[in-house]
Amino acid sequence: MREIITLETSTRETLVDITGSVRDIVDRSCIPNGLVSLYAQGATAAIMIQENWDESVQTDVVNFLGKLIPKGVWLHDAQDGNGDAHLKAGLVGPSETIPLMNGKLGLSTWQNIFFCEFDGPRHDRKVVCTIIAENDV
Repeated sequence: MREIITLETSTRETLVDITGSVRDIVDRSCIPNGLVSLYAQGATAAIMIQENWDESVQTDVVNFLGKLIPKGVWLHDAQDGNGDAHLKAGLVGPSETIPLMNGKLGLSTWQNIFFCEFDGPRHDRKVVCTIIAENDV
């Protein structure tokens, strides 16, 4: 089963919690066990599993990556000013795979799924959610 999650971002860099959207797709799938694959479409976006207790961790991620990969110093900036966004997305990575166990995401209590925006705001970001059923042979 495959569905596309479409979202809008309102700032240049942010982590958007998409756990609820992924859970809704899992519920509709009626697949009890397998894998959930998430893939961020776009060269300046990523997917991350991170703590969900409060927003400080998400803010820390954005701030850390900003210090590690500053804006405005990369060769690609001469093209469209987003060289840092490409590097951040490449470092974090475009995908995550989560086990599906008894119809539920195999996340721990403190884990959520985040879409990482590094070149917003954007009105039409997409995450491909693919659910692969376990083969009971």
